[in-house]
Order: sequence, then structure tokens, then C-alpha cells
Amino acid sequence: MLNNINFFYFLGIGGIGMSSLARYFHYMGKIVYGHDQNYTSLTNNLENEGIIINYDDNIKSIPFWVCSDKCMTIYTPAIPNNHKQWIFLKKNVKNIKKRSQVLSLITKNKTCIAIGGTHGKTTTCSFLTHILYSNGIKITSFLGGISKNYESNFISNGKDIFLVEADEFDRSFLHLSPNIACITSLDQDHVDIYPKKDILINAYINFSKRIKNPYKKIFLCKEDSFLYKKYFISKNVIYYSIIYKEDYYSDNIVIKDNKWYFDFHTPKEVWKSIVLPIPGYHNLKNITAALSIADYLNINKEKIKKYLYLFKGIERRYSIHYNNNGKIYIDDYAHHPTEINILIKTVKQCFPKKKILGIFQPHLFSRTKFFENSFAKSLENFDFLILLEIYPSREDNKKLEYNINSNILLNKINLNLDNKIVSTLDKVMLTIKEKKFDFDIIMTIGAGNIENIINPIKKWLNKEYGHNN
Repeated sequence: MLNNINFFYFLGIGGIGMSSLARYFHYMGKIVYGHDQNYTSLTNNLENEGIIINYDDNIKSIPFWVCSDKCMTIYTPAIPNNHKQWIFLKKNVKNIKKRSQVLSLITKNKTCIAIGGTHGKTTTCSFLTHILYSNGIKITSFLGGISKNYESNFISNGKDIFLVEADEFDRSFLHLSPNIACITSLDQDHVDIYPKKDILINAYINFSKRIKNPYKKIFLCKEDSFLYKKYFISKNVIYYSIIYKEDYYSDNIVIKDNKWYFDFHTPKEVWKSIVLPIPGYHNLKNITAALSIADYLNINKEKIKKYLYLFKGIERRYSIHYNNNGKIYIDDYAHHPTEINILIKTVKQCFPKKKILGIFQPHLFSRTKFFENSFAKSLENFDFLILLEIYPSREDNKKLEYNINSNILLNKINLNLDNKIVSTLDKVMLTIKEKKFDFDIIMTIGAGNIENIINPIKKWLNKEYGHNN
């Protein structure tokens, strides 16, 4: 089907998943256009690569060939129903599909590895991509973040293996039929899709049933296995862990001079004193998953260890942008209470006794409302807090059932009134300067457009505390 398509139009091309797919078709020599509501560094990079993007929700901006049999329109489920281009395309376009459906078409008759889970998908997938690519395995990889090694979320040197993230949002991962699947974690997140945890677990069970030969294996994090163990056929399951000693596991963690070292156990041997490229027990779990799959695929141990050391990480995952004169600036994509708790714990392990100023942008009204108390508990682990307005994304706060805003959340956070404040994104720098918080570390966290303040914060730190080394 895809072989007969010459033109692709992406509605929501600036999304991290959509943009990797757009890059794939552009790489394949197809004509790729797109629309997005926001101009970002990612859309700028897409345009620099030769992809044409419009930013006006105007029917006149849509290219004339979208109604052709030779065109496919690809959309993200996050597009609001009142979007003008979306209304026109639904009515007039012959060939229109969700991103997940297209990813399924691409990988259907190929060897596919799919990494699923509430947390850890992108780190696990990025590291496994790095290992396979560096070892000359012919792979095509679609990432949910920008790899620092390759400066892209799409990496390809061939098509022997397709490596994808299995996104549970909108049940997208149920379109995939991987040969090897991995479930990194099970935690409620997209509460508009999975209001109860049982619904989420059932979706993952259905995902696990879609694995196919050859391989037909699913890698499960042993820590979460009690949730779904009875539903799996044991011969198809391979466990990995950082706690339990079963199949693949990592232990003997040592933190020395702000570097993390660990031992990795395979069913046959132990790899001693490996350097963890990104700190944190959550990242150790993700790296353990990737190492397990790589070893299962018989990738050379010495090469894996070599390229592990050269792994630079992913943008907006524990990204240190400034470290000078006792001041540190870290940015992270964390947007869930579990992720925030783990992130703050990791920072405190790496930089003990440092005062932290957190700048958090809640993402989605439904998520903020559902986890209202959990967010409050996690955010009070900061010494100081600037709480941004909730980033709505696809949601409309005019709906009364949400009944949440940043001021309501702020009042639940157990911090001194002088140490917490609500701000808009465009006034963050003014708030930092006026409040004069006695911080050692600044952390920006969230999944919305909070990345827009990364450069202003860096410039301010360079001016106030000297240029970063």
C-alpha cells in the first residue's frame, strides 16, 4: 500500500512521534508536507531538512494534492475536533490514517522490536538503537525523543530490524505486531484513555498477545510482573530486573565521583563494573532492559560495553545545561508524579545537600486533576517551586469536570508561602529575578512547551554566574 503513495501530509507534524515518521518518508524520497500549530526547534529542523510546514489552521494552506490517490494524510489523535484543517481532511481525503496505523503498515512484514511501558520507553529504545546501530546492525528506529548521539528521533542504516516505541495513548500500540516486545513499567498516566488501572493492564495484556515468530519473546520488568504474570505463557517471557535475580539483572551499584557503576548478569555470565551513562535507578532499569535484548540478539559483549560508554543520552532526559560556580541547571521531560519523585531523588543522590528550585509545567488538565494529591506530594520535595500554568495540549479547560488549575494545586503543596509561586511561562525569568531564591540547582520539568525557557535560563545563568565550562 505504502509503495503506491508519493505524497504525505502530516497533521500535527511537530509531535515527537509524528516528526520521526515524517523524517522516515522524507528519507525514503517521498514528498512530505505538514501542519502544526506551534513553531518549535523541532519544526525548524524539519524545515531545514526539506519538509514544508504551515502553521495556520487554514484550509488554503493545505496542498492541492491531498485529495489524490497518491497521497496519504497522517494525523495525531491529539488534534482537536474543531480544527479547521482536520474537519476538511476528514470530509475530503480518501486516504487518511492515524500515526499508529501507518507505523503498523511499515513494520507489518518486518522484524520489529517494540518498547512499551508507562515510563522508560524512550531511554530504553534510544540505548538499544545506539547499540544495534553502532554494531552495524541494519536498523530503522523511531524514537520518542531526540538522541544526543544522532541529533534526531529517526535513525536508519537499513531495514533488517525496525525498532519502535509502543505508545499506549489512544491504544496505539495495539496496531503493532512485534517479534520482540518489552514492557518497562505499568503505571496510570493517560487517565482519559485508562481511567482505571485494570483497563490499562488489560490493554498491555492484549499488546503482549500480538508478538509473533520469529523470536516471539516479551521482556518483562520483574518489578511489575505481579500485575500480569498469570496472563503470559512462560516460554515466551524473559525477565529483567534491578532487584530480583532472574534471567537478566543488574546489581552491585556503586556511586563514586558522581559516576554510577554496576554489574550486569546474563543467564550465562556476569559483566563486571559497567559505567551507567545516565544516573538514576530508573535509568539503570532502562539500560538493563536494553542490554538484555541486545544480549539475547547475540550482540558482542565487548562492543556493547564500548558503545554503552559512548551513549550520550536523550534531549530533555536529565539534560545538564549548566554547571559552573556552584550553580547547576537540569532539564527533564518528567510529567508524572512517579517520574518527578524519581528525578528529584536522583538529583539529590548526585548532588547531596544542594537546594533545588523546581520549575514545573503540568501537562493536561485530566492528568493534573487525577494525580492532584500525588503531584502535590512530589513537588514539595523541592526547596523552592515555580508552578507554571497547566499546558492544555488537546484538552479544553472550559469543561467543568476538570475543576483544576495551578493555584488549586499550589495550595496543596506543603511548602512555605515564600518558597512557592504560580507563574506564566513568559514571566518565568522575571519571577526568578524578583524572588531571588537561594538555590544551587534549577530544574525545569514538564512535557508541554516548557523547553522554550531553556535558552533564556542558560543565558541568564551565564550572565549571573559566568559562562558554562
